[in-house]
Amino acid sequence: MISRDPTMPVRAIRRLAGRRTAVTIISILATGCSRPDRGIPPSIEFTRLPPAGEGSSAITFPIQGRVKGARGGQRIVLFARDGLWWVQPLVEKPFTAIERDSTWKSSTHPGSAYAALLVDTDYQPAATLNELPLVGGAIHAIATADETILERAPTKKIEFSGYEWVVRQTPGNPAGIPNRYASANAWVDRDGLLHMRVEKQADGWTSAEASLFRSLGYGSYRFVVRDISQLDPIVVLAISSWDGSGPYREMDIEISRWGEAAGKNAQYVLQPYYVPANVVRFLAPPGRLTYSFDWEPGRAAFRTVRGGGDEPGAPVVASHVFTSGVPLPGSETLHLNLYVFGDEKRVHLRQTVEVIVEKFEYLP
Repeated sequence: MISRDPTMPVRAIRRLAGRRTAVTIISILATGCSRPDRGIPPSIEFTRLPPAGEGSSAITFPIQGRVKGARGGQRIVLFARDGLWWVQPLVEKPFTAIERDSTWKSSTHPGSAYAALLVDTDYQPAATLNELPLVGGAIHAIATADETILERAPTKKIEFSGYEWVVRQTPGNPAGIPNRYASANAWVDRDGLLHMRVEKQADGWTSAEASLFRSLGYGSYRFVVRDISQLDPIVVLAISSWDGSGPYREMDIEISRWGEAAGKNAQYVLQPYYVPANVVRFLAPPGRLTYSFDWEPGRAAFRTVRGGGDEPGAPVVASHVFTSGVPLPGSETLHLNLYVFGDEKRVHLRQTVEVIVEKFEYLP
């Protein structure tokens, strides 16, 4: 309310009231749209990061941060890297709001690295990216966090066939199927044999994976495996070489019926598997078998023979040579993965599944 001075004209009083009203409105607008970072170059920082991990559609972690220099209406777009960069938390929900105090929070599926982009309202993110975009146009700032700063679960190391391997303890997503892993499911016995198990725990089945610490590149790879002809149809033994730098830098020897009760139980694969020429299926017979692949520029020759591979004239079970789509070396590592192919809520394994790998050999 304005107190009227008896000597003040009515028009003056109205002008004064108008000025005070205008000042009040400006003050409210300034309070509601406070931009303390005006004039500061836009930037993003993470205040909470998930651990590094292999991508999984069944797992999410909280992720949080803060922005400086953001303008009204701008938003955050998150990506997690699992081979490709995948928008987070969902393709249908790719935007994260910036709060009044310049903070943001969301969730993300696990990845080997994470990225946050400060974008305008008209920016439409792709579901996947081979590489992150550069700052410019509708993108005003980018922050990334990779393996060098992300936490990882404590590692269990084993020595097998003269090489150091790391045993997976974190959830994974082989063949697009969520699997949980236990470090106790992979070990080397006193005779130097590698044992891998799929085993029941109180909260469900757990799988096993052992991976080399370093890349070996071109050369000859050989694995002697004891009889797995009776492997449960929903269990997979995968011998794979991949590095996660792209979706198709991968070669596999896979022993599984993929849930089918009968039929061929093994295959050689170059990724992508959906190219018909990239998959060759065969029947692995009972008994001790040696699986191998020779990798050289433009050529990957796969072979399976009976026995330990040292016997002269060992019968050949299957072989195939790929000359198209053969990957180049990068930072790939070798993975031995024994896992369950199927939703664990519907898995009906009757007992523990164990595979024994007697020996691994590599010749450059």
